[in-house]
Amino acid sequence: MTSGDRLPTQPQYKIPVSVLVVIHDQALNVLLLERADRPGFWQSVTGSLDAPDEDLRAAALREVAEETGIVAAPEALRDWRHHTVYEIFAHWRHRYGPGVTHNTEHTFSLSVPAGMAPILAAREHLAHLWLPYAEAAEKCFSPSNREAILRLPAMMILPS
Repeated sequence: MTSGDRLPTQPQYKIPVSVLVVIHDQALNVLLLERADRPGFWQSVTGSLDAPDEDLRAAALREVAEETGIVAAPEALRDWRHHTVYEIFAHWRHRYGPGVTHNTEHTFSLSVPAGMAPILAAREHLAHLWLPYAEAAEKCFSPSNREAILRLPAMMILPS
């Protein structure tokens, strides 16, 4: 092998562990984002860990900042201490390693001032909406996201 030859690199697969952050205001209006790669698909902030040892809270804060421009203090993020294991949609499985079919999603929430305008990551999202939580849940394409939004009122009355 000469110095100009390169070894083939392994594809960078997504880690099948993710965070879901339901961003809301005090009146329980929820921020939804429209996916750039799937117009018409609305969701909360979500994303996979960048490394197997990445802290879940750090991943949630990173995803919120990357997707919305909102830089939140760690103590502002509420860890629901809840996770959902779900089957990865077939059209997104190519992003994961061979044979990976399920993801574990950890849920958080973040309360922000009413009507806050996010700065969207253009590669990831086309538009945003603020909707009352029940309407936001109906608009979500993801069952786990829908269920999390519907749990929001109960989570807000529980101690942190």
